[in-house]
Parts: sequence; structure tokens; C-alpha cells
Amino acid sequence: MGDNLYVTSLRSAPVRRGRSVADPACVEAVDLALEAAKETARPSEVGEHLGYAVEGDRVVTHFFACTDFGYRGWRWAVTVARAARAKVVTVSETALLPGEEAVLPPAWVPWLDRLRPGDLGPGDLLPTAPDDVRLAPGFAQPQEDLDEQAQWETGLGRTRVLSAEGRDQAAERWYEGAGGPQAPIAVAAPAQCSTCGFYLPLAGKLRRLFGVCANEHAPDDGRAVSADHGCGAHSEAVVVPSAAEAPPLILDEMALDRLPEESPAEPAEPGEAGEETPGRG
Repeated sequence: MGDNLYVTSLRSAPVRRGRSVADPACVEAVDLALEAAKETARPSEVGEHLGYAVEGDRVVTHFFACTDFGYRGWRWAVTVARAARAKVVTVSETALLPGEEAVLPPAWVPWLDRLRPGDLGPGDLLPTAPDDVRLAPGFAQPQEDLDEQAQWETGLGRTRVLSAEGRDQAAERWYEGAGGPQAPIAVAAPAQCSTCGFYLPLAGKLRRLFGVCANEHAPDDGRAVSADHGCGAHSEAVVVPSAAEAPPLILDEMALDRLPEESPAEPAEPGEAGEETPGRG
């Protein structure tokens, strides 16, 4: 009904849209359309008549305001029709449609496009599109900028290997992430990962820039880190302050702590419970 010509008043003359003419019987079937809208919704949710639209020959859609607070700006649309040479108008369809001021949800985004890093959980499957630019066919002849591993991985069971674009995207993501040089732990590190004995460089084109941490005590153990990343668990971070450099520990055993004074207890009066009165035995 997007191309329809809307008529805002029932008193207007029939409007011609192409070969379609507003059928007088369908235009006057407001009460029939109102009853159909009330049968579909609650009677209290159907408001005033807003007008009609000519859908075709002897086909008219009537619009009624929706008074439900959850659907402000929406309207009930009831389509009525009349068969050729028939006098009876019947209801064809009833629906709730948004108007110009209706509040609509955001555009639907496919699940694959909504997925973010960290959303994948145990048992979840993430299908990869056949035309994913991050991957290249494993049987294809690798170009100079592709990973050198693809030259010997051809035909060894991997249908696709990492493409140059996929490799660059991963490198940029890793370098700007928690395993890069700008991470707070890397800024405060005593040295870079490239000089650490626990640093395992990657193979191929990323060898000079990335590696994997193999220190079980490091926060990045088993993760890809940049060569200029770092942490306090560096293999050469073995310098500790000597006893001579440490400030002396002074223990003052002569100091006394003054406690708050307590008022002396008043003597008990003779005859009180728990005491014996002199001269009585």
C-alpha cells in the first residue's frame, strides 16, 4: 500500500488512481471495517476513522487510530472489497500498520553481523561465509603477499587458508588490543616481549611482529602478543633490591602507649548482695 493515494475525508469525490476508482459502496463501509477492527483488537484500542485508500477496483482500505499506549502512531487498517456486480461488501484483511509518527524498532541485523568477539560460547557454531575475504582457497597459487605457509599447506586437508586481507586485519586487531604495546601492563613492563625467553615467535609473515607467551605466570599465557608488548613476568626481570639497599627497620621497644584513664570503682555498701556483714555469722 506504499503507492496508494490516501483520502482523508469520506466526503471527497472518488479519486482515480490509474484505472482504479474509489468504489462508493466500499468507501461507505466504515461501520463494517470498524467492527472488523474491534474483533481483531480490543474495542477500546480502536479509535476514530482516519480515512481510506483505494487499493484497486472495488477494493478500499479504511484506517482507524490505535489508542493502545504501546502503539502510539500506529493505526488499524481494514481492507474491504466488493465482487463485480455484487451489492454486499466483505472484509478482506485486517492489520495493524505503523503511521508516519509511529515508533519503530531499529532495522533488523542478521545474527552473523551482530556477533562480536567474545559472544561465542561452548557449543555455539559460527559459520563462515563462502566469500569471506579473510580466507583464500588452499589449492590456489599463493601470491607474494600471502602467508608463506600456504605454499606447503596446499592439499594437506585445509580447504581455505588465511588471505592477505585476513592476516592484516588480525595483525591490526592484535596490535591495538590487550596484547599490544599500548596496554597498561606493557607500558609499565621492565622490557619487551621480544627479549623474553618465554616469547615464541609466530611463523610466516607475522613472525617479526607477533608471538605467543609461554609463561604460565604471565597474564598473556597462551595468547598472541606483539614483540613490543611486555609485562612484569619477563624472563630477565630478576633484579631484586638487596638487603643493603633496603631501608633499616627500626623497632622502638621503649615507647609506651597511653591508655585512657578509668574512674576508680566505688566501694560497695555493707549489706549488698554477695558480701558478708561484719558481726554476723
